[in-house]
Amino acid sequence: MELRDYQTDIIDKIREALANGYRRPVVQAPTGSGKTVIAAALVNMARQKGKRVMFVVPALSLIDQTVERFRQNGIFDLGVIQASHEMTDISQPVQVCSVQTLTRRNLPKADLVIVDECHVGFSLYERWMQLPEWEHVPFIGLTATPWARGMGAPGKWDHLIVGITTGELIDRQALSSFKVFAPAHPNLKGVRMVAGDFDLKGLGHAMDKGHLVADIVSTWLERGNNEPTICFAVNRIHAKHIQQQFLDAKVPAEYMDAYTDLPARREIVDKFAKGEVKIICNVGVLTTGFDADVRCIILARPTKSEILYTQMIGRGLRTAEGKESCIILDHSSTTLNLGFVTDIHHDKLDDGKAKRAEGAPKEKLPKECSKCHFLKPPKVLDCPACGHRPTPQDKVQVESGELYELASRHSAKPDQKPTADGQSWYAQLILYANLRGYKPGWAYWAYQDKFKSKPPRHFSNEPARQMTPEVESWIRHRNIRKAKSNDRRSA
Repeated sequence: MELRDYQTDIIDKIREALANGYRRPVVQAPTGSGKTVIAAALVNMARQKGKRVMFVVPALSLIDQTVERFRQNGIFDLGVIQASHEMTDISQPVQVCSVQTLTRRNLPKADLVIVDECHVGFSLYERWMQLPEWEHVPFIGLTATPWARGMGAPGKWDHLIVGITTGELIDRQALSSFKVFAPAHPNLKGVRMVAGDFDLKGLGHAMDKGHLVADIVSTWLERGNNEPTICFAVNRIHAKHIQQQFLDAKVPAEYMDAYTDLPARREIVDKFAKGEVKIICNVGVLTTGFDADVRCIILARPTKSEILYTQMIGRGLRTAEGKESCIILDHSSTTLNLGFVTDIHHDKLDDGKAKRAEGAPKEKLPKECSKCHFLKPPKVLDCPACGHRPTPQDKVQVESGELYELASRHSAKPDQKPTADGQSWYAQLILYANLRGYKPGWAYWAYQDKFKSKPPRHFSNEPARQMTPEVESWIRHRNIRKAKSNDRRSA
């Protein structure tokens, strides 16, 4: 494949770093920037000089994916080091390796080692890079998030190459833009911290409360535009609970975790690509190496980790035909806590020693629009989504269970009027009322709820022949909202 200018620039920076004596450089390149294409170019350059190369991946699901990508880039002298893989052939000069398998075997000889997703810390890497016979062999790390604590400690990675940023790729339209909404905020009081992030056991209990899961479903029905979606959950119980809530709402959803075998994963991904599955509820397995067309991300898993947050958002930033932007439904308040993914930047590797000084000023973070709950960039007064300008007196205080209802009440833009498809909507609402045996006035009031105005008198009262997914999704969302409102009044 022909290299883009920034990919060529990255390769030039790698060569410069090696020429300056660095032997463990790390390349930071966002998801969707073509890290495997860069790796293939490095492999081809090494092969032209008769060198042997090892490409190491952290997950079994990345083995066959890498082999396919290398073949697309003209690399065919390949072997695989992973259990009893059918392509096992140690004589081949290019080896695609599972780090788990390498841990249990003798290391083969190589003149260049490329480590994919090198932010994932394996003890093998540190031992391997410090072995005397590997001292002068270059190790090149690739990752979108080289921010793991201690990556730059002595004996580990020694240089950071920032190739291009997520924001720059969005400006080039090489990555998709995004819109972030935070329609529900979990109460995480009492959830303790472990190793710099939330304790998963306590987090799972906090996030699996019934009203919050219902918010996830109804919010997706309102804002998700029926787009292919990845949902990141806290644990297996939480993810299965969310999946069942979507199935109850007649939305085809699948479940995936670390114990889902590769054939089952391929089947789920294939259904997802065909549109037979709209949502994949997963626990930690789709943060890397998932290149399907994703147009909506549900963050149902709070985190304080910039790495995990960036990897999750990255699943939805690849461009695709007809894709205007990625919708991010942040039920975790992570964006409010960490900022937009384009704001996260570090210019050097962490040596494990640095600590932020107490009282040091924090960077400005996005603020939530009090009207539509769109996350505005720092220092932006007027909301880009609805145009609302807050006033000092405009302070809305609502509990988490109410926040969704407020968001749905203002989901239509203030200037939204019946458009040319208003008649189509009205006809479909009449059809739905007839099928359910509702009173004739149901369609009238539903139309007013949607468009914030009465249906014009010239509209026909003839029902439509069939309903579109958009109208069906909106009706499901409205029904859930009504049911929740009734439950609260009863309580």
